[in-house]
Amino acid sequence: MRTILTPLLSVSVLACALFATGCAHRNPYYDAAKSHHRVEGFANNYPSNPAYQRPPRGFFEGWAARIANWTEDESVRAPLAPIAPVAPDLAFIHANRSEPALTWIGHATFLFQSGTGVNILTDPVFDERASPLPFAGPKRHQAPGVLLADLPRIDVILLSHSHYDHLSKASLRALYRQPGGPPLLVAPLGVDVWLEKNVTGGDRSRIVKLDWWEKTVYRGLELHLLPVHHWSARSLWDRNATLWGGFAVTRPGFAFFFSGDLGYSKDIGDIAARFDGFDLAAIGIGAYQPLWYRNSHVSPDEAVRIHRELRVKRSVGMHWGTYPMGQERLDQAPRDLALARAAQGVADDAFFVMRHGQTYKPPIAP
Repeated sequence: MRTILTPLLSVSVLACALFATGCAHRNPYYDAAKSHHRVEGFANNYPSNPAYQRPPRGFFEGWAARIANWTEDESVRAPLAPIAPVAPDLAFIHANRSEPALTWIGHATFLFQSGTGVNILTDPVFDERASPLPFAGPKRHQAPGVLLADLPRIDVILLSHSHYDHLSKASLRALYRQPGGPPLLVAPLGVDVWLEKNVTGGDRSRIVKLDWWEKTVYRGLELHLLPVHHWSARSLWDRNATLWGGFAVTRPGFAFFFSGDLGYSKDIGDIAARFDGFDLAAIGIGAYQPLWYRNSHVSPDEAVRIHRELRVKRSVGMHWGTYPMGQERLDQAPRDLALARAAQGVADDAFFVMRHGQTYKPPIAP
């Protein structure tokens, strides 16, 4: 009986928390001339893939299915073998000013070093749970590959969307108080308002808000917000109230793509048409089971298609092995990625996974 009641209690408590954090919303940035804008929020550019099953019918049934997935017995998603981290190369990370480098901290959190002395953190989440509650919701399986206290000074934080596994109040507050001054926070429309209320104490001087296809320039780097197929919410009542997106970080001689969360869509072709390939990419490969999750997350096979379509030289798979967000095992994505590479004729060293704490230095053409 206890094994039944515990998940039910977790579902009930988490649902109450999601109810409590919600409120009516009106889009303060609504622009009727933009097709992805809505009075109450935002929408995807393209419809969901009809080949995938729809989520359970109804508003409450859909959320109940998600919450049940996060609170069920996690042994069915346990890795078949331990996911071994590596000790981070802190000496290199702190000294590096001249080499492009990518360090995987976990899930969608990376330290990207531009090669020009700029340290960029993507979707920083160091929490024990990706949830509004400390005792319910997806629990961290793997410790952060680099601790918050061990990070170099962060110059820029890129935030892809508002989901709890990508947007952490505690992590952002800690980073905002870092020695040497707060980083620049670059976020989609609407997330800037959340940052102002929850992180910066009303100060907007370190917040940059972007719509799709907009960019800001920081110390010679162009930071572009790109359209991807996903959604946003931090409660049961604010679905799609804030915008979501991926990022491109470009400078002469190097381009980096960060997918955020995305389902496969025609947006990828639109991005490919505007950029002349990428030297390095971080692309999600996890949370693709059950099948209907692929409306907003890509499978490893689709991730390899994105790698090819965007003409990426080296891609790293992310969004796996840290939080149990889907129903696949935590280490299933790398195995499926290997099958997808072989099926699509992509070399092993062109699209791979990293270990928590590992730093990758992409080869640079002379």
